[in-house]
Amino acid sequence: MTGTYQPDGTAPPALEVRDVTVRFAGLTALDGVGFTVEPGSVHALIGPNGAGKSTCFNVLSGVYRATSGSVRFGDAELTGLPPHRVAALGIARTFQNIALSPHLSVRDNLMLGRHRLTRAGFVAAGLRLPSARGEAARHSGRVAEIAAFAGLADLLDCPVGLLPYGVRKRVELARALCVEPRLLLLDEPVAGMNGGERRDMAGLIVAVRESLGISILLVEHDMGMVMRLADTVTVLDFGRRIATGPPERVQDDPEVVRAYLGAAARDSAGDAARGTAREAARETGRDRPRDGATGTAPGVASGGESA
Repeated sequence: MTGTYQPDGTAPPALEVRDVTVRFAGLTALDGVGFTVEPGSVHALIGPNGAGKSTCFNVLSGVYRATSGSVRFGDAELTGLPPHRVAALGIARTFQNIALSPHLSVRDNLMLGRHRLTRAGFVAAGLRLPSARGEAARHSGRVAEIAAFAGLADLLDCPVGLLPYGVRKRVELARALCVEPRLLLLDEPVAGMNGGERRDMAGLIVAVRESLGISILLVEHDMGMVMRLADTVTVLDFGRRIATGPPERVQDDPEVVRAYLGAAARDSAGDAARGTAREAARETGRDRPRDGATGTAPGVASGGESA
């Protein structure tokens, strides 16, 4: 990463989720869920499979509409807004399954993220009028800056489908940065990666937060990464929030232990599990990743211990 890229726009406001409920026919996917993502923080949303994490992300990004409750991003009410209007407020997301165009180059995939910022009309672009050419050049320059920041500068002309899995995940995060977001929603950003790829992605996430000041809401099953990167953790189970707070406190919460181990296992294995979690946190540490393969952003060394 380099220090060239800096985000456009103002500092991010808080994201406030209040009593959000989502029902599908007779199924309650979220039941009165609430939490706050503080400006410039990394907030992790965790829980067992089926806890409601993806449903929550889909509500925040406008894919689903909440049955009741409120989602506010600063002064803007997000509830009921379609995805393109949510993106226009400076909220971008990545997906658990990579959503890139494999036959397009890295450059073209990143340019797709500039769509909401494009002002030239169809006619001006089709006729290649000076205004449209000038705007395209500015977007291309911005894409090059973001690619360099994400460690992708040498891959801009490479088709995405030819890249390793971990690099494609970084391309997707870089495309989200091309939206010029104030809040990033990252859905399992290191799922399926090997140790080296996880280190690279962890370094990039740290640089986004510390060097760019962008707020991050993170869904992730890698507990080592969550404990190391997150400032606050919210735990969901069967659509309900069962705990929220600093990682060190959440990992010892009896409700969290029950959700992951089951009630029958809690009495016999709870103490051992909590001790193991504390030991894992000590081994991985809460320090920010350092000396990674993706380079250095201003005031930030990327990479670090295995996520």
